[in-house]
Amino acid sequence: MSNFQYLMHLNTMAGRTYNDLMQYPVLPWILADYHSETLDLSSPATFRDLSKPMGAQTDKRKEKFIERYNEVENNDGDLTAQCHYCTHYSSAIIVASLLVRMEPFSQTFLSLQGGSFDVADRMFHSVKKEWESASRDNMSDVRELIPEFYYLPDFLVNSNNFELGRMQDGTPLGDVVLPPWAKGDPQEFIRIHREALESDYVSSQLHLWIDLIFGCKQQGQAAVDAVNTFHPYFYAETLDTDSLRDPLKKTTILGFISNFGQIPRQLFTKPHPSRNSHKNTSGKDQSGNSLLLPFFYQLDKLKPSVQPLKELIRGPVGHIVCGEKEIVVVEKNKLLIPPLWNYFFSWGFHDNTCAYGNYSTEKSFAVCESPSDWGVSLCAACPHPSTIITGGASSVLCVWDVSLGKDKLHHMRLRQALYGHTDAVTCVEASQAYGVIVSGSCDRTCILWDLQELSYITQLPGHAAGITALAINELTGEIASCAGPHLYLWTMKGQLLSCIDTSFGPEGAILCCCFTQLREWDPRNVVITGCADGIIRIWKTEYTSAQLPSHEEGPQSLGQENADAAGKDWERHLVLSQELNRSRTVSRRRYKNNPAVTALAISRDHCGLFVGDAWGRVFSWTYEG
Repeated sequence: MSNFQYLMHLNTMAGRTYNDLMQYPVLPWILADYHSETLDLSSPATFRDLSKPMGAQTDKRKEKFIERYNEVENNDGDLTAQCHYCTHYSSAIIVASLLVRMEPFSQTFLSLQGGSFDVADRMFHSVKKEWESASRDNMSDVRELIPEFYYLPDFLVNSNNFELGRMQDGTPLGDVVLPPWAKGDPQEFIRIHREALESDYVSSQLHLWIDLIFGCKQQGQAAVDAVNTFHPYFYAETLDTDSLRDPLKKTTILGFISNFGQIPRQLFTKPHPSRNSHKNTSGKDQSGNSLLLPFFYQLDKLKPSVQPLKELIRGPVGHIVCGEKEIVVVEKNKLLIPPLWNYFFSWGFHDNTCAYGNYSTEKSFAVCESPSDWGVSLCAACPHPSTIITGGASSVLCVWDVSLGKDKLHHMRLRQALYGHTDAVTCVEASQAYGVIVSGSCDRTCILWDLQELSYITQLPGHAAGITALAINELTGEIASCAGPHLYLWTMKGQLLSCIDTSFGPEGAILCCCFTQLREWDPRNVVITGCADGIIRIWKTEYTSAQLPSHEEGPQSLGQENADAAGKDWERHLVLSQELNRSRTVSRRRYKNNPAVTALAISRDHCGLFVGDAWGRVFSWTYEG
């Protein structure tokens, strides 16, 4: 379980929920470095002190809060009750202000602000400024973060073009200003921020923050000693509003809670234990024993198997699935059906029918004529056992409701026909996790559809040729589309992240692709493509910068921080990391008749890559040792 997952579980158990802005999930500030070009995640100086609340991150500020506590006698529930903080680290207005660039939070913020946006200088406009306010500058601000800082780049972008006003220096509020290490890319900010949350240093310190928010230092003398006490109205467990007979006081208290938020339910009364340190990437654990490393950590050491692991006799490999005990392989025009992968769906027959079969017996047990009404089928996807999506020469994408019994088809009914392409649909992928379908056509169109609503979302434009392969990253939501030798990388919203012309000629057309999906924050993740020339090419993303031309009025009109951020224009590029050529590795020379790579799959332990080719063979690539 990741640190993020564990914190979300704690929030749920403590009564925090996305359905209530007053009790929204709370996550910690992790980093203290918002000025460096690169982050050193091995240095403690990079991180916030997780043993202290936000009000005690600097000694000067801590002393001021202690003075406030000592100056006020305990008036037992009065508005001037003895406490360190009269504001809270999570409230409806805090959540709405951080998410103000997205609906419905924009409207929520407006309603909380009386119908208009706040003064521009007080709006959330810079991650660095927000940290400085919460940790150092503002005695009324001790906010922590919300989960979106670790998985959702959209809230950092003013994609709706809201008129948020101008700051005193004339800077118009638009997208949130990111720290230099984010390279101006919200996607990279989220990835690095999540990588920091999952780092070894944070893993060793996170239990201290849990003690403050959910544990033994949340209340009582331990909270006083930790400079972690809030107004008594914030403690829902000790505040019984139902027993209050004075309606005015009850209304006052409920209004106070509504404006400032509530403390989570206390989960632990003893110190939370520290987490066991993560496995390192040196190849050895703490006892010196060898660790299994993902194959993409050491691409230069990959070697192919001498003999095929599987060999089909009926044609090219079409689909590979890594099961718990073995790899499951079927030929082209067949698709394995989850979650057990013991049945397959097949198409491409001369009468345009389709069939269902048992993988173990290799025999079909049902034939369905319904797809024949829509012409020749060319591709299919199966996001879950009750749904099959087909595309073909008719240019129409068909979504079917399917019910399978034991070696029996109960029904296959058309749920929806999706119109958008003008030529044959050549490939289709679907993700149940993200609720999307992606389809590609010979007419160079690539369309994103909603899997639940079965409606058009957007088009992925600008492909240089007909679409030959698609893949969806189930962890990040990124989409890879291939058009001949061209590789494109997109966000789930259809924003182009990067593209590259691999320029390997007709023989280098990309026929299949996949993502490594071990940890979404891992910078070593790669995109893998299988090509018609028989070579597997592995791609990584890198950032390059170009100094922007200076303008005389730049710093004055933008403000210093924005001028610094705008001083470099960062671009995300796909870079060839490794070529895997089995014929060259085995025979030390490249054959002219290398079989095309037609299918790819990654082992369940991420230590090997399985490659299927046009001759019906499946080989594995693993690192030596």
